[in-house]
Amino acid sequence: MTGPIKMTDAPMFQTKKITDQSGYNYEAVINDKNGVRIYTLKNGLKVYLAQNFDAPKIQTYIPVKTGSNNDPSDNTGLAHYLEHMMFKGTSKLGSSNWEQEKLLLEQISNLYEEHKAEQDPEKKKVLYSKIDEVSQEASKFAIANEYDKAISSLGASGTNAHTWLDETVYKNNIPNNELEKWLKIEKERFSELTLRLFHTELEAVYEEFNRAQDNDARLVNYELMDALFPTHPNGQQTTLGKSEHLKNPSMVAIHKYFDEYYVPNNYAIVLVGDLDFEKTITLIDQYFGIFKYRELPEKRKVLEKPMTEIVERDVKSPSAPRLQIAWRTDSYGTHEARLAEMIAQILSNAGESGLIDLNINKSQKALRAMAYSSPFKNYGSFSMVVVPKNEQTLEEAKQLLLDQIELVKKGDFPAWLIQAVINDMKIQRMKIFETADGLATTLYGVFINDQSWEEELNEISEYEKITKEDLIQFANDFFKDNYVVVKKEKGSNEKLVRVENPAITPIKINKDSQSSFLKEIIKEKSTDIAPDFIDYSKAIKTEKIKGKKSSFVANKYNDVAQVYFIFPFGSDHDKELGLATQVLQYLGTSEFTGKELNEEFFKWGISNDFRTTPDQLIISLTGLEENLPKGIALLKDWMQNAKPDQQIYHQNINTILESREVAKKDKGRIMAALSSYAKFGKESRFTDIITEDRLNEIHSEEMTQKIKDLLFMPYEIFFYGNNFTRFEEYVQPFIEEEIVPVPPKKNYPEPAMEGNVFFTNYDMVQVEMSKVARGTNVNLENFGKINVFNEYFGRGLSSIVFQEIRESKSLAYSANVSYAANSELNHPDYVTTYVGTQANKLSQAVDAMDDLMGDLPQVPAQFLNAKNAVLKQIAAARVNRTNIFFNHLNLKKLGIDYDLRKDIYANIEKLTLADLTDFYNTELKPLKYNTAIIGKKENIEVETLKKMGDFQELTLTEIFGY
Repeated sequence: MTGPIKMTDAPMFQTKKITDQSGYNYEAVINDKNGVRIYTLKNGLKVYLAQNFDAPKIQTYIPVKTGSNNDPSDNTGLAHYLEHMMFKGTSKLGSSNWEQEKLLLEQISNLYEEHKAEQDPEKKKVLYSKIDEVSQEASKFAIANEYDKAISSLGASGTNAHTWLDETVYKNNIPNNELEKWLKIEKERFSELTLRLFHTELEAVYEEFNRAQDNDARLVNYELMDALFPTHPNGQQTTLGKSEHLKNPSMVAIHKYFDEYYVPNNYAIVLVGDLDFEKTITLIDQYFGIFKYRELPEKRKVLEKPMTEIVERDVKSPSAPRLQIAWRTDSYGTHEARLAEMIAQILSNAGESGLIDLNINKSQKALRAMAYSSPFKNYGSFSMVVVPKNEQTLEEAKQLLLDQIELVKKGDFPAWLIQAVINDMKIQRMKIFETADGLATTLYGVFINDQSWEEELNEISEYEKITKEDLIQFANDFFKDNYVVVKKEKGSNEKLVRVENPAITPIKINKDSQSSFLKEIIKEKSTDIAPDFIDYSKAIKTEKIKGKKSSFVANKYNDVAQVYFIFPFGSDHDKELGLATQVLQYLGTSEFTGKELNEEFFKWGISNDFRTTPDQLIISLTGLEENLPKGIALLKDWMQNAKPDQQIYHQNINTILESREVAKKDKGRIMAALSSYAKFGKESRFTDIITEDRLNEIHSEEMTQKIKDLLFMPYEIFFYGNNFTRFEEYVQPFIEEEIVPVPPKKNYPEPAMEGNVFFTNYDMVQVEMSKVARGTNVNLENFGKINVFNEYFGRGLSSIVFQEIRESKSLAYSANVSYAANSELNHPDYVTTYVGTQANKLSQAVDAMDDLMGDLPQVPAQFLNAKNAVLKQIAAARVNRTNIFFNHLNLKKLGIDYDLRKDIYANIEKLTLADLTDFYNTELKPLKYNTAIIGKKENIEVETLKKMGDFQELTLTEIFGY
């Protein structure tokens, strides 16, 4: 092949105006296969509607065109905090006596104004004590989490929100029969702001701020954005805000912000799913059309001066060193932003055939490197990141990145790569638009960025106009010594903000109370959705191809096909299998070098993936179905004829060994290792690694032989596409006779917990604690109870744990209890609790969680709500796409081949709170827990840890196994 396959040119899209059958005017775009309709109500509210019939569900987003960039300069973090308060209800939702609660909230607001103005620290403490006292009185009339209870009563899932530079977005996925009730709830939520339970939520936001201080990516980004945008709010106002502003909030300022920006002409409703256009827009107008249009505050446009020099910043933290370079770019949707995106893809792309991919990553000149472009509503950034090898300095790693930029400037990249990148963009867009969430997310992005749907759809056509000469010219004009470089070095972060634990008295959260509004929502009946349990024997077509079991599920959405080769063995059978597939990524064949092979796959628009789990190896290919035969042929040639190379192998081993050291500096990986140790002890999959001695003695030929042997071992095939008959023809040359046996499986112990406490020291602001217990062996009859238990007690915004740990006691931003059923017969279930909190709150958090795990709290109304929510979630769920096959494959591990949800649904229908309590008393209450805790030792009262059980401080070597 001499050049890339070019996909069909993108059609030109043009907006047209139409009147629907209900008399509403909307905009649509000619040639838009997604069928998006964009309505604008008389009050300025934009409504984006599209249909997706995967399931009787609707993905909902309410995006508001405001974020941290609109925060007052003396109240940073306000937009984010307001987002949190939007879950606290209104005068009707969340209050048992609004008239009395209102007076107390006004008193609290006045106290906060005094607190903000007061400069004397001691007087501020007195005022805060008074705030805490009045808040106690106000909480007597507050009903915590009523919004969450109302929304979960619909069977909603994915309830959340986020705030960023120029956006605040509210999210829910709802059954389509609950659309009107969802509109009632959201109309109520957006009608007014009620700042109840303010000071406890403020502490939760501060816990989120503390978590961010332990997040390296955030720390680097703060410095990067501050240097890129020394004047613009993009860099001067972080989403979480400044510490001093969070601790000195103004309820008056938050109300003012809500009144100014939460107006119908500044937010949109985005709905994608199983909906009727005319009925939906009529309902939206009925509920949201009542809001009044309001002029927005005049926004001063902030212009940055061009960057003319290199700006250097340093960040220190306990994790491994890395470096990031960034240039300031133009805004989303501009020609410059597209040029920057294209160059980012020329440098590193999904096919791993960019200049960085090939010249740094594949050549193993650094541990890893990448480039990406991030256009914002105003301005944007072009970034390059590198994690150096041990012997490299950050300056040397930086030069590796700059060398790739020089290649772009010289035009030293193949012209076909441009079209290959565009083809990949088209494929990715197909995959995104075929899901309700993918399309809805794109639509709310269009709204936030002030783009039209026509402009968004024509974006690919604009990319197709870009030539190699355009990119070279842009690179030479754009990439100069006008960038920011952030050096993230290993060390102690001296900028950490450590705060005194405020004296917050746990509030009453009135779990048994319900407002009249919630009662009406629950009482109002909707047309039931009948659950649809899949018949796998009909949904999956099965044939034998040259003796191999081959399964087929039709792709009803587009021309992107996937083929999976599924081997019934994994790292439990051969722990060097994953190493072999990793080494393969750097090797070529007699026809192609490793780099050329990457390019060849990307030319044809085919991505490949090798995934090793304890019990499976799955090799997959994804791309346009017409190109899949070429992809399969390339894959077989690669596996069969990979050329061993000892030098490349040793480079790979050095990278692996250095990556292991990087892992031992990363908080998330340390916590994962410690949690595994608490769960399985020292003899586990996690610690059973290939030793350094063994890695060094392996010959590259051993690895290529393992790969070649795979072709002659047992596996089954799964094809997701359109033409199975044709697939049967072109896959046959791949299949060889089975002559290599499956290696024996190693069984790892699953020990009982003994009440041990395992601690690892790490320099961080917060403390993370996870407790784990081994339950009885998996029992299919318990699955319904487990689902309801997790919804009622352990997970989600309306769960008992969330209410008590966060809402009442304000002890953590994140807290949960999860009962996880085992995915394989004859293996135990596990119960895990988690709390992330400040070190000085650990003792209180431990006591609070222990109290909760004593007897199962009895809240009948909340149980009933949780039970009905799970039933509605199951009824509205549908199994489709590749999930049809893989769900069935996983069910076989449980010894069944039918849709288990049918049994789960029936069991939940007759489940009572007494039944759930019996389950808790039998399966959970008797359990003993091991505890994993990570934090900075000098900030923790070790005596507290020792009281929890037999205490043992573990080294990184002990928990990682190397």
